[in-house]
Amino acid sequence: MANVTMYSTGVCPYCIQAERLLKAKGVAEITKIRVDLQPEQRDLMIEKTGRRTVPQIYIGETHVGGFDDLSALDRAGGLDKLLAA
Repeated sequence: MANVTMYSTGVCPYCIQAERLLKAKGVAEITKIRVDLQPEQRDLMIEKTGRRTVPQIYIGETHVGGFDDLSALDRAGGLDKLLAA
C-alpha cells in the first residue's frame, strides 16, 4: 500500500473525515504533519501545493488535495488504484 502523508491541524473536521475514509480503505498508517504545531511546515505546504487549507493529502508522490478531492477521487474509482500503487 502507498505511503499517505496528510498536512493537518488538531481541530479540523475535514482532516478527521479524510482519515476515516483512508482507514476504511485499509490505510493503516498516515504520516501527519501538524501545521498548527509547526508553522514552518504550513509555509512548505503552501509552497508545495499552492493551497492554504488543510488537509492536504499526498498518496505516494501524488498530491490528491483536500478532503473533497479525496472523496471525489474515491467516488470516481481512482482512490483504490492510487493506494495500491
